[in-house]
Amino acid sequence: MLSFDIVVIGGGIVGVATAWQLKHRHPGTSILLIEKEPDLARHQTGRNSGVIHAGVYYAPGSLKADFCRRGAAWTMAFCQEHGLPYEQCGKLLVATDRREFERMAALEERCRRNGIDTERLSEAELVKREPHISGVGAIYVAATGITDYTRITAKMAAMFQACGGEIKTGQAVRGLDEDTRGVRIGLERTAVSASYVVVCGGLMADRLARMMRIPLDFKIIPFRGEYFQLPPHRNRIVNHLIYPIPDPELPFLGVHLTRMIDGSVTVGPNAVLGWKREGYGRFNIDPYDSLEMLAYPGFWQVIGSNLKSGLAEIRDSFHRPGYLERVRKYCPALTLADLRPYPVGIRAQAVTRRGALVHDFLFAESERSLHVCNAPSPAATSAMPIAEYLCAKATDKFGL
Repeated sequence: MLSFDIVVIGGGIVGVATAWQLKHRHPGTSILLIEKEPDLARHQTGRNSGVIHAGVYYAPGSLKADFCRRGAAWTMAFCQEHGLPYEQCGKLLVATDRREFERMAALEERCRRNGIDTERLSEAELVKREPHISGVGAIYVAATGITDYTRITAKMAAMFQACGGEIKTGQAVRGLDEDTRGVRIGLERTAVSASYVVVCGGLMADRLARMMRIPLDFKIIPFRGEYFQLPPHRNRIVNHLIYPIPDPELPFLGVHLTRMIDGSVTVGPNAVLGWKREGYGRFNIDPYDSLEMLAYPGFWQVIGSNLKSGLAEIRDSFHRPGYLERVRKYCPALTLADLRPYPVGIRAQAVTRRGALVHDFLFAESERSLHVCNAPSPAATSAMPIAEYLCAKATDKFGL
């Protein structure tokens, strides 16, 4: 059985960034990265909007606010250094009525406390910058950008291997057994051992932690984010990323227009409850995933707390005119013919037993392991600061 000093589980951007930074800091340490899919970045990393978030929405002083602000600058610097595509195109948060306009002040104050520069735009100034966008005002956030996180992940993986790190893909973890000497990791076709383990499991984070008998007060609930893509002749319909002013009573940000790094424009996402953790088709039900959710008290609590908005999400998932109206509030030029199919993403949302959505990053540990239990958006933007945090914890905890 092969043995390593450290095994990192999870080949999304957070796991790859962590493996690379660990190897860079501790070059004499043997490190293996394990990913269950044939390729890296198959799930949340490769199925997001590619936005480099500035950190507008996050509570001041939270890990999310700190990681995002530093991660945005780090991501752009990494892209520039390694010739990867990115663009600091900026974002507009558009108010479409008086109530949304009044909410802008709270967002501006949050940005101020998070160290993010903003500019208030009047209705006339908004139209001048975005002729196809309708609103009574907007907040301009220049620090927001776009990139390709799959390519960033691939570059970090190559750098990890160039430093002597090893990667095994197509190897799902079937068991984790920890004792005083290390951790035995059972894989589909073999097993490896490690002195220490760092787990960045994304949609499977809770299950991997429970394999190591770590007591948890949460479960991962999957939410499908359904997108559309505009036809090529609509690619210049916006000059920035266009977001609605979020409703503080709702857990997600709402449908937005996103310029992608390839020049296309996407519409979305919504947030529909998923019945399969990795279900990307139109109809996806996994009996084990579904029964596990239905047996969890927190599931019923969160459904009850968000019943009205949840039903609206389901309705508009099947009723494209309803989905379209969400974006037509601020971009009335769009029609049903403009909404073309685009790949679905799945958001891994940690939910406590009492039904609270965990909005910040959440970590757990055992004597010989560290776990990223909740890495919500903006995890891709924040990947490098998260990895830095985990490296510091591992260096201290594991005595590296």
